[in-house]
Amino acid sequence: MRRLGHHRQKQGGVIGLKGLLAKLSIAVIVLLICTLSLLFTTTINGTAGSSGSSEINVDELWESANSGKWRPSSAPRSDWPPPSKESNGYLRVRCNGGLNQQRSAICNAVLAARIMNATLVLPELDANSFWHDDSGFHGIYDVEHFIQSLRYDVRIVESIPDIHKNGKTKKIKAFQIRPPRDAPISWYLTEAMEKMKKHGAIYLTPFSHRLAEEIDIPEYQRLRCRVNYHALQFKPHIMKLSESIVEKLRAQGHFMAIHLRFEMDMLAFAGCFDIFNPAEQAILKKYRKENFADKRLVYNERRAIGKCPLTPEEVGLILRAMGFDNSSRIYLAAGELFGGERFMKPFRALFPRLENHSSVYPIEELAPNAHGLLGSAVDYMVCLLADIFMPTYDGPSNFANNLLGHRLYYGFRTTIRPDRKGLAPIFIDRENGKTAGFQEAVRRVMLKTNFGGPHKRISPESFYTNSWPECFCQTKTQNPAHKCPPNNVVQILESQLQSEVFDDSESLNETNSTISVAGR
Repeated sequence: MRRLGHHRQKQGGVIGLKGLLAKLSIAVIVLLICTLSLLFTTTINGTAGSSGSSEINVDELWESANSGKWRPSSAPRSDWPPPSKESNGYLRVRCNGGLNQQRSAICNAVLAARIMNATLVLPELDANSFWHDDSGFHGIYDVEHFIQSLRYDVRIVESIPDIHKNGKTKKIKAFQIRPPRDAPISWYLTEAMEKMKKHGAIYLTPFSHRLAEEIDIPEYQRLRCRVNYHALQFKPHIMKLSESIVEKLRAQGHFMAIHLRFEMDMLAFAGCFDIFNPAEQAILKKYRKENFADKRLVYNERRAIGKCPLTPEEVGLILRAMGFDNSSRIYLAAGELFGGERFMKPFRALFPRLENHSSVYPIEELAPNAHGLLGSAVDYMVCLLADIFMPTYDGPSNFANNLLGHRLYYGFRTTIRPDRKGLAPIFIDRENGKTAGFQEAVRRVMLKTNFGGPHKRISPESFYTNSWPECFCQTKTQNPAHKCPPNNVVQILESQLQSEVFDDSESLNETNSTISVAGR
């Protein structure tokens, strides 16, 4: 009996030891997971410091974000024939909206012309009712550069040429169509194409957001990038002025550009009225009624989910919590701030070194460029070239969204994108007197954001905000879809184009010879 009891005791000891070892293994695995999770959290985008999970290294933010060995490239990576010599007709478009909405429309117009094998007429820019600016394409962009840059992609003319037949001159009248919003490729290949072949030319108006953004053909998406980041170049005097402003700003070190979207149109759109006095509220409500669809908007509800533009003071508090001090130089790209100086005063107290294009440049030299689309173009270039860019409201803001995409393409330049939804309860608590741990809470939210590195595009993020990975590549990769095109890609395209031109001229010579023989 003793031996039996001793055996059972030993057996129980073995089982107990195994159980203990299993529990220890689970504990080690859990500890390892927690450690890895903590390490990952503290190194998001390479911007966190080593002293804790809520530390942000401001010095690193002044540099470009980690590229992950990606580089911008929008050149074709597969067979990309030059524009066909047999065009299906002429495509006219009227790009409505502000500068950056028009910019996206121009990209779509080029792609639509390629899809339809059409000859694109230089896009028309709406004489915008907000800017009161009728500069047109010629007044903003370098037309010759635009046409030359896209010669491998589409045929572009400045106007529809007249037809000369039997000694008579005939004008082609473009058939006007209103395209559906976010129209698929199939619409352009059927309905639009049918009208083009029937009339010789079509006129699509309005042409904002009239082609679907998500197209599962990478070469088409890369064409959009070629238009946006290479072909659309502002006129030389705008580039010179912008570069001069940047040079003056950078003469004293790094500078940050902030798009402060605390303006009447955006506040009215968001329905964020309650922080204003009765007279200001009346102005906002009137503007909303005249410009936007009727919708029930409750300020407290909108504010709680981050649907209100950040106030200038909130922008300043975010930057201070992140570690920027009052020596930081800031360029403000904004229209007229609604509510005036009383909203700017707290921001100016936090960051006194504020500039805009008027304060940096002599007013008499800037005056011809300070208003309308030209002023917006200057702000765009300064924000593009800034060390850090911060949009305060990147929801329906075309200016901010296009810049985020351009800066990503420009070398993963640092952007600070406040998570308004995540920050809203923190600011609401602060307004209610709960200030303890405010900066720590702000930092924790901001650390979860992307500071300009490559990241997956998830709806509702626009292709124009994030063209990764279609318009980027890696020199060393196992994935053929991500491999950079050959270095001689331009020579290949030029050779294809010249071959097409040679075939055209050879065909013309044969036709002339036939006519000559027939005449004899």
